[in-house]
Amino acid sequence: MASKSRPRTISVYLYIPNIIGYIRVLLNCYAFAICFTNKELFSILYFISFVCDALDGWFARKFNQVSTFGAVLDMVTDRISTACLLVILSQVYRPSFVFLSLLALDIGSHWFQMYSTFLVGKSNHKDVKDSTSWLFRLYYGNRMFMGYCCVACEVLYIMLFLLAKESEKMTDVLFGAAKQSIIYSALLAVLLFGWATKQLVNIIQMKTAADLCVLYDINKKHNA
Repeated sequence: MASKSRPRTISVYLYIPNIIGYIRVLLNCYAFAICFTNKELFSILYFISFVCDALDGWFARKFNQVSTFGAVLDMVTDRISTACLLVILSQVYRPSFVFLSLLALDIGSHWFQMYSTFLVGKSNHKDVKDSTSWLFRLYYGNRMFMGYCCVACEVLYIMLFLLAKESEKMTDVLFGAAKQSIIYSALLAVLLFGWATKQLVNIIQMKTAADLCVLYDINKKHNA
């Protein structure tokens, strides 16, 4: 039995989207290794890894190579990449608590969402059609809208890192960039709106997932 199942196991590891996932991990490892010595190259590599996040999903659907391992690899890579960038931003901006809070919200909300998804028997954490929140349904139901929010969030973080000077206030950097030209002001407005929307979705996601966990406990007690 073991010899028969092994080829199938290896084949999943070698799915095209999963190989893209490994490339993303390598890109991020090198990017963060040089982040303080070459900010520009770090930003390019980080953004390429982020773009690959969209490519792996497309390849998975195109070649019918959707896998649970790939979904977990994708989410873990996303969360760790963003977490590392937020930790770096917390070291170059004051107050650092802002970025550490964003890190906690990002990881916490996705962990709750993943756990509650399995509790209710769903196979995909993006299946929120039964949610009472229209924004939550819009975010996971519309790829373009979700893509905009994610891109806005990551580009804003990269921009903050490129503009960062040690122990500087984030508000001073943002206002300084906005004053340079109307184009910068418009770009920041678009990025901040997408970023704020994503944080609001994270809050809704955590509350919704927590409610599902509580309901699971209540139902479990009633059925005992």
